[in-house]
Amino acid sequence: MRAFAQADRFVSEVQSRKLRPAYVFVGDEVFFRKRCREAILEHLVPPDMRDFSFFDFDLADTDLAEVLDRARTPSLMAPFQIFFVRGVKNLFGRGSNDEKLAAIESYCKDPNPDAVLIFVADHISIPADSRRMELTDKERYERIRETLGEYCAIIELARVEEGEAVRWIGEYCMTRDVKIEADAARELVDALGGDMMMVSNELEKLILYVGEKKRVTLGDVETMVLAAKQRSLYELTDAISARDRTRALEMLDAILSSGDGEDAAIGHLYMLAKTFRQMLVILERNVRDQRMLWAALWQGFRVPPFAADDIIRQARRYKSKRDLTRAIRLVAKADLALRSNAPSKRVVLEKLILDLTAEPKPEPAWMQEELGV
Repeated sequence: MRAFAQADRFVSEVQSRKLRPAYVFVGDEVFFRKRCREAILEHLVPPDMRDFSFFDFDLADTDLAEVLDRARTPSLMAPFQIFFVRGVKNLFGRGSNDEKLAAIESYCKDPNPDAVLIFVADHISIPADSRRMELTDKERYERIRETLGEYCAIIELARVEEGEAVRWIGEYCMTRDVKIEADAARELVDALGGDMMMVSNELEKLILYVGEKKRVTLGDVETMVLAAKQRSLYELTDAISARDRTRALEMLDAILSSGDGEDAAIGHLYMLAKTFRQMLVILERNVRDQRMLWAALWQGFRVPPFAADDIIRQARRYKSKRDLTRAIRLVAKADLALRSNAPSKRVVLEKLILDLTAEPKPEPAWMQEELGV
């Protein structure tokens, strides 16, 4: 499967211990990043050595020189060290960054053979169809290729095409001695927008739910996933689009009080952003019924059938595309706050609801901007 190929290649290199001095993980698909981390922990880091072998840094908080110095220094406690380095966008900030990039190149030419650096460029989103990548992400990716790509191995962590996700579900269930109906697998992917991290998490819950039955049906998916996840999400966006602040906050509380609670906050924001982007397409293309909806939304970006009429109605409550782009910007701002280790995820999400349900203030024409879909 194409989307899985690069992560599989990295896992293979880990298993064979034929690693490059440094890698760049490009993309925000958490499923593949988790898979790569788990392979490292399984094959390179003994459980009793993790405190001495496995390190996470963020270039927003830690100077690159310190990270490289740590990587160069052999450990007296561990035979091998792994450094996950987030905040790659800080290597391409304003001003000259040649010195930082030269320092990484210098390390890669004379690396510590008992260490590996993994730079995480999760500020870039790679869709399943790379032709649909947003211009800003294309430019950022190309810049990484032209610089870090000269001396680091690049691993793409792209979104998964719907058909590949369905196939993976079937293959994974076979490894767990469970059968899943084809309709159930497709509904699971469609309901969760092809987000593999959410798909895998919900699939694990479904396998536990069916227990000794060892068979996952469409009804099981509707009971465990659609009802608990999607319906509550569309109820939330219904309250937001109606500017019903009290009901929206009540829905948010219900969502955070169930399932993984605040730990799933990033996933909630992803689904919320996707829903607003779907509404933007609906408004731009003047979608008025389900037939027009299926034509307007492409594969991997569609809504579950039960929500079709709801999302059309909700989209048409917005007076202009500008109102929806404002909502997308607010979600992006909340996402940044969560990824910056906010002290309270609930407070960030509650503030987002307050902002989304507030009447937007008029902006001067020169301040207005549109976001691409």
